[in-house]
Parts: sequence; structure tokens; C-alpha cells
Amino acid sequence: MKIDNYVAENERKRTTPKRIKHLKMMSKFAILACSLMYISYIPQIMSNFSWNPVSPIQPAMATINATLWVAYGWLKTYKDWPVIISNAPGILFGLVTFVTVYVH
Repeated sequence: MKIDNYVAENERKRTTPKRIKHLKMMSKFAILACSLMYISYIPQIMSNFSWNPVSPIQPAMATINATLWVAYGWLKTYKDWPVIISNAPGILFGLVTFVTVYVH
């Protein structure tokens, strides 16, 4: 009985070419969505330069969050490029948004 359960469990975990294709496609959409989320800081940056600064808390937390995810993706045994690529813009745009709150 244990052997049957072991075989059944391994069959479920088997990575098929179809599953790999779907995961790659999903990672591309996730990269796009996450990048667009961080690029959406551009209006806030423009608002900061227009003497109408936004709260610095959200961009500061986004910068910390993106930095942690990039570090996680980088420090894994095998680099998790979708995680790294999708969160790298968050470091840049979050930091620029945060800094421009005070430089207006």
C-alpha cells in the first residue's frame, strides 16, 4: 500500500512539458503585471515634482518589499529570474518615488 501511495504521489508531482510551458507563460504575465504595478509610480513621482507630494510610507514599503523579493530570488540555489526581473523595477521606482517626496 505504501508503494502505491508513493507512486501516485510522484505521478502528481511529475513535471510535464505542458506544465512547463504553462509555468513559463504564467511567469511572463507575472513579470509584466508586477513591472506595470511598479511603473505606475510615475504619476506619483510627477506629483511629487509638482509640489504636491504623496505619502512616503507606501513607496518606502514597496522598495523594501521589492528588495527582499529580489534578494530571495537571487539567493535561492537556482536563481528565480521571474521573481528577480519582476521586482527589480520596484526597487528603482519605489526608491525614486520615496526620494522625490522630499526633493520637491
